[in-house]
Amino acid sequence: MKIIFTGGSGRFGKVFKSKSKLKNVEFPSKKEFNILDPKSIKKYLSKKKAKVLIHSAGLSRPMDIHEKNIALSINKNIIGTCNLVKVCENFNIKLIYLSTNYVYPGKKGNYKEYDSLLPYNNYAWSKLGGECAVQMYKNSLILRICMTEKPFIHKFAFKDLITNFIFHEDIVEMFPKLIKQRGIINVGGKTASAYKFAKKYNKKVLSTSAKKTLKNGIPLKHSMNLIKLKKVLK
Repeated sequence: MKIIFTGGSGRFGKVFKSKSKLKNVEFPSKKEFNILDPKSIKKYLSKKKAKVLIHSAGLSRPMDIHEKNIALSINKNIIGTCNLVKVCENFNIKLIYLSTNYVYPGKKGNYKEYDSLLPYNNYAWSKLGGECAVQMYKNSLILRICMTEKPFIHKFAFKDLITNFIFHEDIVEMFPKLIKQRGIINVGGKTASAYKFAKKYNKKVLSTSAKKTLKNGIPLKHSMNLIKLKKVLK
């Protein structure tokens, strides 16, 4: 089964490329596989005869770029994803889309896959925009992920931000089972504050408050319900 992975030069893509146990995975460059050019997508996929496309490419950090340049955010995360959905449908290729837990409101936590959605910033809106197109295509899987680099790179971590951080490497290990699924799956680690998660792996990390530090009033309860994920991984 041939698998195409977009975003191979990104942070998660590099880990996937070095750690994945999946076989027959190809990582096309932006030049040979341009998600903003449907002709480029069709040409590449028709030649490769792929069965699965894992869509990791897109725009993430810095977060404020989604506020400063909404055209770029829309192109990379919404239009590019829409192009992939249309071509994947033509070739009956399964599409796996990497989304974010930030599509949930962040007001109560423990969000299930079919709870109401309400992104709090433009990054999350752009990822939800991509989700809308993917949801229309039944041969697909949406992964709402809360992931971070290993080791934890920041000097400070929020003690009041409750979430499901998990390292890139740990998600890569899940893919042989995730790739068989369809629909929507929340993907993350044990529910904890960002500080508690970071402190476990970096004793030098310092505690700080998101409520006091961040000016945009970020919601603080972003945890997801992971019952569906646990059943898949059994």
